[in-house]
Amino acid sequence: MGNASVLAAPSDAPERAAPGLPQPYLLFLGDTRESGYAKTAFGLRDWAPERCVGEYALTEADVTTGLTRMTPIEARSAGARSLLIGVANPGGTIPESWRAALLDALEAGLDIVSGMHMRLTDIPGLAHVAERLGRRLIDVRVPPADIPVASGRKRSGKRLLTVGTDCALGKKYTALALWRAFAARGVDSDFRATGQTGIMIAGGGIPMDAVVSDFEAGAAELLSPDAAPDHWDVIEGQGALTHPSFAAVSLGLLHGSQPDVFVVCHEPGRTEMIGTASYALTSIEEIVDLTMKLGSRTNPAIRCGGFSFNTAALSDAEATDLMARESERLGLPVADPIRGGPAFDALVASCLA
Repeated sequence: MGNASVLAAPSDAPERAAPGLPQPYLLFLGDTRESGYAKTAFGLRDWAPERCVGEYALTEADVTTGLTRMTPIEARSAGARSLLIGVANPGGTIPESWRAALLDALEAGLDIVSGMHMRLTDIPGLAHVAERLGRRLIDVRVPPADIPVASGRKRSGKRLLTVGTDCALGKKYTALALWRAFAARGVDSDFRATGQTGIMIAGGGIPMDAVVSDFEAGAAELLSPDAAPDHWDVIEGQGALTHPSFAAVSLGLLHGSQPDVFVVCHEPGRTEMIGTASYALTSIEEIVDLTMKLGSRTNPAIRCGGFSFNTAALSDAEATDLMARESERLGLPVADPIRGGPAFDALVASCLA
């Protein structure tokens, strides 16, 4: 079975429980065959391992988190309180092929937590069984009511946004790592989650891809309100400005966040955009140029702080050499936040400069 193209987060990852969610979790991988679509499961494994009992997958799945494979009954005996859907597939759908597994989880005594677009109550028979057994169906991907239309008003405080050359390559991991590094340096800061996994880790946030398009920028303004002049909001990015499916959420988040600094996330070796019909990956330089042009509409002082590379597929020597060469070529720090080291220290310093 294949593993996701990420390294485990450091052991001092932030410990922020998601209030109200029944923990610990049994991570459900469904029948997923592409690691990029299991990013929710990998995010929980890497940033909240103390809240993950094991994993549960259908026989068709070709992805694993590396956690102990368990049935719902075994997980309940091990202390799990809920089955958490660890998949973020295109469209956020819950296929019919998962229904029996979800029913088994309820019968085993587990609640179900989902970050999918499709509501758990829309699955035929699931709500009836949950009610009969006294179990909860919890949908995380629900935006707050009465989100305002963006005003474009410049807010106090400082903001950093992670952007990317594609989806599912490290924007959340980068934001979490930078937030932790800021805090370690005594910088007053908050991690602002914009996706279901980040919300499960942080305990709050807004699921930006569940917001109606006209209110995307307004939701981003709501997510990062006025703050003290030296306070940093480190905002989790979504999608990519050039992705044919998800560019809308990326642009709304960019305009509403009004970032002072952005960090471009990239996976060396990836050539096509995930989930598309052979669309070539956009170059790092084009993403910088687009982010500067579009972001300057709401913050003329926007700047690029550097680059975050997901180098999990490379050896230490290969990663170090590549990042050094790319840093020299691009003129800004290039680092893998999960590897850390002097390169990441330089990225942090550049962002805070």
